[in-house]
Amino acid sequence: MYRKFRADNIFNGYEILPHNFVLITTKQGVVVDITDSADAGDDIETFQGLLSPGFINAHCHLELSHLQDIIPAGQGLVQFVQQVMSGRASFNEVKIDAMKTAEQEMYSNGIIAVGDICNTADSITIKQESKIHWHNFMEVSGFVDAGAAKRLADIKKVYQIFYRNNQTKTSLSPHAPYSVSKTLFNDLNNETANQLITIHNQECATENDLYQHKTGGFLALYQNFGIDISSFEPTGKTSLQSWLPYFNKNQSIISVHNTFISQADIDFYIQQSKVKDLLNFNHQLFFCLCVNANKYIEQQLPPIELLRKNNCSIIMGTDSYASNWQLNIWEEIKIIQQEALFSIPLQEVLQWATINGARALQMDNILGSFEKDKKPGVVLIEGMNGLVIKQHTSARRIL
Repeated sequence: MYRKFRADNIFNGYEILPHNFVLITTKQGVVVDITDSADAGDDIETFQGLLSPGFINAHCHLELSHLQDIIPAGQGLVQFVQQVMSGRASFNEVKIDAMKTAEQEMYSNGIIAVGDICNTADSITIKQESKIHWHNFMEVSGFVDAGAAKRLADIKKVYQIFYRNNQTKTSLSPHAPYSVSKTLFNDLNNETANQLITIHNQECATENDLYQHKTGGFLALYQNFGIDISSFEPTGKTSLQSWLPYFNKNQSIISVHNTFISQADIDFYIQQSKVKDLLNFNHQLFFCLCVNANKYIEQQLPPIELLRKNNCSIIMGTDSYASNWQLNIWEEIKIIQQEALFSIPLQEVLQWATINGARALQMDNILGSFEKDKKPGVVLIEGMNGLVIKQHTSARRIL
């Protein structure tokens, strides 16, 4: 009737507990209790390592799985975007097989929920059979105002396909500040009132250049694809300070990458939050780190310590196989611990990967922590030296 798990330590979603505790679940994985081993009875399964709730991958592009090892690393975002745009098309069978492999990889290495960016309905059949929980973000792009209505209408058709196939955790979202026009931003604000949305933010320095001065590498991208941006007027502000005010209808927002965010941007967000508090808005901005993708594309980590210093709500993602060597949240944790300029407690990073991510995807009623009646999955982290991550430390699902 029950399964009982004991390890060197248990991370319950909030804190790391010592070795004398036992996690008790049903056979199906529903949490019953965490209790002292003296009170747990017999038939306890014992493991070496640390037990954790399943990981939350708050940002992924499952549709791009067929681009694994296709786009060279280290070229910068502008070149990367151009190669993704030209390489998206592929035989459907190839794309489906790649997505199946990626889904299986994520599940086996402990990912229990994914915030997935969708441009088509190609991933529906995989998600219908998956044991992973999904929130599907229907990505909208179009930098020319005149095309906004058609772009929005086209993606809403995809949205309806997801909804008809019982993929009800689905919402519209802007792609990025450099690919969404003023009109399209305004339309999306109206379409997404009280919903969860996501946006790629400040993934490269030239994104700020575009909004501040109408300069930088994106001008060449627009020219290469025949996009007329003569009507675009720079705001004189950074990217985040330009797009964030568009969303004033109670949206919760996952801001992804944030590689070139500054203290001034965070101060701007805090001030916007104070205004929304006065208006009784239930807003939330989550900052999603995809550190291996940032290394792959821009060869730079986001300012993690800046986000921590400002008590920002940090979560984690893998991005796609077009921009990563694996889809594994534990590998994201390892690179943060290895390359961050400041020492970050393991307990804190695990919070980002579990309960924070569950809150961001609005699934914390069932995922993210070992709390009674939740079904968060059980991950075993092996090969640590005490609570110190080593090069060979790994994570795998055991329930």
